[in-house]
Amino acid sequence: MSFNRSGRLLPLEEVDPEIARAIENETERQARTLELIASENFVSEAVLEAMGSVMTNKYAEGLPGKRYYGGCEFVDVAETLAIERAKALFQAEHANVQAHSGSQANQSVYMTVLKPGDTILGMSLAHGGHLTHGHPLNLSGKLYKIVSYGVRRDTETVDYDEVEKLATEHRPKLILAGASAYPRLLDFERFAAIARKCSATFMVDMAHIAGLVAAGLHPSPIPHADFVTTTTHKTLRGPRGGAVFCKAQFAKELDKVTFPGIQGGPLMHIIAAKAVCFLEALRPEFKEYQKQILANAKTLAETLADAGFRVVSGGTDTHLMLVDVFSRKVTGKQAQACLEQAGITVNKNAIPFDVNPPAVASGIRIGTPAVTTRGMEEAEMRQIGGWIAEALNNVENAPALRQLRDQVFDLTARFPLYENRFHPVAQER
Repeated sequence: MSFNRSGRLLPLEEVDPEIARAIENETERQARTLELIASENFVSEAVLEAMGSVMTNKYAEGLPGKRYYGGCEFVDVAETLAIERAKALFQAEHANVQAHSGSQANQSVYMTVLKPGDTILGMSLAHGGHLTHGHPLNLSGKLYKIVSYGVRRDTETVDYDEVEKLATEHRPKLILAGASAYPRLLDFERFAAIARKCSATFMVDMAHIAGLVAAGLHPSPIPHADFVTTTTHKTLRGPRGGAVFCKAQFAKELDKVTFPGIQGGPLMHIIAAKAVCFLEALRPEFKEYQKQILANAKTLAETLADAGFRVVSGGTDTHLMLVDVFSRKVTGKQAQACLEQAGITVNKNAIPFDVNPPAVASGIRIGTPAVTTRGMEEAEMRQIGGWIAEALNNVENAPALRQLRDQVFDLTARFPLYENRFHPVAQER
């Protein structure tokens, strides 16, 4: 540890001023800009406190009551609370909260029910799926045979007839539903029926929509799927990490695969923070928050459509939208860069049937969880949508983008972030 000669524990800015400055700058960036990346959010101060706690010091391999190390009585309390709250939140038979990430949560399911070379039927990354659903550079694509389904060209929504046709033809061992860039409701009951028809295990990756599911605002996959994975950040608004839910019959094998199969010691400070976020999500105000996320997303999508931008699939049922910017002769890469100059953070994203490579992309993905956490509502979404449209119409106009950034700073000053935890962030330009 870093102590001075008198034994006093030194603060970070004295031990490592470079890292302290990086954290300070990131705090200021988050406070002053509009975070519209659909997979990002702002955790509560209670979650931050748990993440920064001494539970990070403790090794706790195993499960509560069945550890390989001594001294685990208090981390056992934290993990037990996380498990029981997660099960209550999603009405699940079994929960494992040890996954370090959503990717590892997915990997644990694959290793529970599959052998290398088995077939997975999942959503194409090009149509909104995730890297861990079978991209050739990902472990999933290297270990398993991947068959991908996509969306219809006319509606840009999941083609369930294609899913059924591919399942009948390829007889996958696992059918996977879920996406990272899909703005519409998913029909888990239809997926489950297809899986039963070909005797496949059915898995859902609900990482993006977990908060909506918890609030009862999106159909729950839990009654229909054998396994459900999630991250604990995004709409769930917890720490970065993962969790897995499954039917009771798979519980023992899933736990064994998680540890010692793919992980060693769990991150007990993160698990404690997961317990906090699950408790927050069980409270009535969380449902109101999720309702506002949906209202904000709908308003923002309508504002952009009214400004002449094509919204993929014609709108959104969730927290996110895909906007086709290439139809306005702007690439996703250009759009991301110019919006960042205006103080608005989004990510470039492929759209279905994209004519550009992923590193360039024809679209941007926009989400409302983080700005909703700050307290912004429909009026602010209309304002933000107007700014986005103005920025995208002035991609090469640096003075116009700087002027928009000033307006963004004025708005964020009205919705302060972590005002009780950090020193007030100067709103100087």
